[in-house]
Parts: sequence; C-alpha cells; structure tokens
Amino acid sequence: MKSIRIGTRNSALALWQAREVARHLQNNNYLTDIVPIVSSGDKNLNQPLYSLGITGVFTRDLDTALLNDEIDIAVHSLKDVPTVLPENIELIAHLERDFPQDVLIRKESSRNKEFHELKLATSSLRRRAFWLRNFPNAEFSDIRGNIQTRLQKLEEQDFDATILSLAGIKRMKMDIDYEMLPMMISAPSQGVIAVAGHSHKQEINDIVRKINHKKTQICVEIERNFLNTLEGGCTAPIGAFAEIFDDQIRFKAALCSLDGKNCIATDENFVYNEEENYGKKFAKIVLENGGKELMTEIKGQIK
Repeated sequence: MKSIRIGTRNSALALWQAREVARHLQNNNYLTDIVPIVSSGDKNLNQPLYSLGITGVFTRDLDTALLNDEIDIAVHSLKDVPTVLPENIELIAHLERDFPQDVLIRKESSRNKEFHELKLATSSLRRRAFWLRNFPNAEFSDIRGNIQTRLQKLEEQDFDATILSLAGIKRMKMDIDYEMLPMMISAPSQGVIAVAGHSHKQEINDIVRKINHKKTQICVEIERNFLNTLEGGCTAPIGAFAEIFDDQIRFKAALCSLDGKNCIATDENFVYNEEENYGKKFAKIVLENGGKELMTEIKGQIK
C-alpha cells in the first residue's frame, strides 16, 4: 500500500513523537511520510467542523487535517487530547508509556532553597493546586511555551523553579538536573504518545493498531474515563494515574480546589475486568463525596 501520512505539530518534541510512531510502523514493514501541520489561528474551519466538537487547543489543526484527508493518522501527546473526540475521529493506538512524572527544575541561584520557599512558574491549574496542597503560601508566575522556551524564561525571569513533564525532558535528551515530586499526581494519560485516525480508514487503522501497547491503553482509558466523568477537560486540577502490577491495577487520583485546600482523593487496588468502567466508577465516588460541589466551585472561578 502507499505510504502512511503521519500528521504532527511542528515542534521539536512533536516531531520526535511522530518519528517514534513512524519507527514502530517501519519495524512492521510499512512506509511512512511525516507531515508537519503548522498550527495557526486563522484556519478556515467551517461551522460544521466546530459543531463536531473540535475543542482541543493542541489537537484542532490535526483533527481538521484528518477530516480533510490531508493526513492518514495524527500523533498526539495524549494528555492534550480532549476526552470527547470529534465525530469520525478515534484513538487507534497508544505507545508504551515511558515517563509519566512531573519534575522540578530550579535555576542555579535557588539550589539551596526549601520547597516552601520557591516561587514557581507554572500555568497548570493542576500543578498549582497540588503544590498549594503541600505549600499553601507559595507564589506563582505564569509560564507558557515549549520546554526550551520555559527553560530560557526560568533563567531570565524572576522566579526560582518550574515544573515540567519528565517525558519531554527524556525524549529531547536534555542534560538538566531535576527533582522528583512524589506529592504530585500526573495529569491523566501523561507520558503517553497516542495515534488518532479517521474512522472511515479501516485498512490504515488496522495496520496502526498493530503497534498498540495494550497495558498502556488499559491504564489511560481508566484515567481518561475518570477525567471525562468529572467533566474536568484540561482546566480543573485533576490528577489520575493507573499502573499495572502483575494481575492488579493501582489507581491514584485526586480532584483539588484551585487553592489546594480541599482535595478529594482516591487510591484503589483491584483486579482488572474489561467489562467494567473503573474510571467512571471511581469518579462517581469522588463526585458523591463532595466532588460535584467542588467542580461547580472550580468552574465558577475559572470562567
């Protein structure tokens, strides 16, 4: 068959992830062609496409390219993918999760400061809330951009440290010091590269499914179902992480208020049964134990 067109965002990390998917496909003797899609705010998305639910800030352009047959598959950092996908788009493969953790990166002048003394740069509501849960007097600055941009801002601007995903640092082979943060619960599906396809392209989808890592898929589906049931999207401070040990799964998750003072957490061990929606089950427990009111409060504060 013809070469499989792999769509990706144009950043260095996104291109690395697309090449990783290409490598898996090439190992199965399929030809690939990487197609960078330059994200732009002035794409002519017509009303029907928007009405199909294209809402992800980081996935919208690739969704459009898939629907317009400009690419055959799209590669994403799964934590950026909304839990409700546009019509005719589906997740067809997950690569094995590598580094799900958040890590702390300090500037040199802040090496000797205690955690509670650090002024942190992060725009993530989840990272802020989980940090405040432990260090309620912390100060924050906003920071955006790719890893390189954030590290440059760390050196140039008036804050002590930032929090980044370990996966990006490892994938870019960056030689920088970092500290693990055991108090943080990762974003749902953090550290997972996923492949989306068009539901009408069954031949290509069947090929791509051959590179799917089933254990990773099981874990991230639990996490994403938890997030979807809480109606958190990418905005509420929600952490969720599932991990398989032998025949059991451990699932840790929490919903926190924006100030970190109110956190509703769950930590479960169970034997997996594919018939049961565990993410939905545990999210309902959180909602019934104050989570519904907390979600209402959070939505009111971030409007």
